[in-house]
Amino acid sequence: MDIFDKVGKGLGPIGAHAHYSHHYFTFPMLTGEIGPRMTFKGKEMLNWSLNNYLGLANHPEVREADAQAAADYGLAAPMGARMMSGNSALHEEFEAQLAEFAGKEDSFLLNFGYQGVMSVIECICDRNDVIVYDAESHACLIDGIRLHKAKMGTYYKFNHNDMASLRKNLERASKKVAETGGGILVITEGVFGMSGKVGSLDEVVKMKEDFNFRILVDDAHGFGTMGANGRGVHEAMNCIDGIDLYFSTFAKSMASIGAFVAADKDIIMFLKYNMRSQIYAKALPMPFVVGGMKRLELIKKHPELREKLWENVRALQKGLKERGFDIGETTSPVTPVFLHGDYELTHVVGLVQDLRENMGVFCSIVTYPVVPKGQIMLRIIPTASHTLEDVTYTMDCFQVVQQKLQDGVYRQIAEEFIAKQAELV
Repeated sequence: MDIFDKVGKGLGPIGAHAHYSHHYFTFPMLTGEIGPRMTFKGKEMLNWSLNNYLGLANHPEVREADAQAAADYGLAAPMGARMMSGNSALHEEFEAQLAEFAGKEDSFLLNFGYQGVMSVIECICDRNDVIVYDAESHACLIDGIRLHKAKMGTYYKFNHNDMASLRKNLERASKKVAETGGGILVITEGVFGMSGKVGSLDEVVKMKEDFNFRILVDDAHGFGTMGANGRGVHEAMNCIDGIDLYFSTFAKSMASIGAFVAADKDIIMFLKYNMRSQIYAKALPMPFVVGGMKRLELIKKHPELREKLWENVRALQKGLKERGFDIGETTSPVTPVFLHGDYELTHVVGLVQDLRENMGVFCSIVTYPVVPKGQIMLRIIPTASHTLEDVTYTMDCFQVVQQKLQDGVYRQIAEEFIAKQAELV
């Protein structure tokens, strides 16, 4: 058998619908200046699918810093991996700034968020260690755990945000490491990016009173948005000191590329000398370092950006509840809108087509298996750049599509749309 034979059998569960979804539902192309209004297939859209919480992507000081850094250094510098020839004083300065902001002794810059946190897990855990992780952990964390599994390491899953389940699995893990001589790493998130739920970090930290373990928190959606100073969920829950490994990407509130992990100095030094993905990879290019420092400066100096974000979040979430929508248990900017009923894929297709083509609203649509069968989730990411008028208009549109959904309007629309899209692919 040729290893490529599988390609002829299909593109997998997501790609199964590529004959009509490509460039529309999947791999869409939004053009124009990054912001609440962008262009999709020639039409202006009110965009709620931006990883740009604080509106920094097009902030004039950010654009100037990015452009100047690119002019000064190009995209090649520094040349080489950090350990060999790619280190710089600016990299280390940025790491010191991130560590101070996160409330830790030191930090380590990573080239990417997904790959970065996978590598942290693989580096810090050997085969004798046990991982205990939240059931709704992001795919990057799951893939890091898979690397642990590849080393024949043990791992246990606890029910989402369920402290009784965590306790039970810590008891299991404690028995296991008593045999292996290893340690325990608990993995959870600050904000769970799909549901918007905040991780129970304070309760996890309190569990240290009864068990010996360390905590890794992925706070991609909390960094810059949560807490009195935007430091993250660990600040919001007053448990900064209890988090042993604090990780975040630059892809959300900082609207950039890269990531960092912050911890005690000796832990960071260990990671610097043992994380294979960083030892053997080119250093983060200088424009991302310089641009990152400017973004962090603005987060610290301009709390009004975070205040505007939360004004929009509160208006959106309060308004949706008042209109009878189910937004789950979110207490973060991530705002899921659940539409309940016996819905099929054709209903989803028709709803999205109506939102985009007729109402000019672009947001993420989530279906089974991420949510239960028959359910649809509209995922909204408010930013500081949105207006209260944007919020009101979107809620009005949601009421319209919800009623059409309940009335069964979308099946015929979807069938016509699917046929048309299939001709274009």
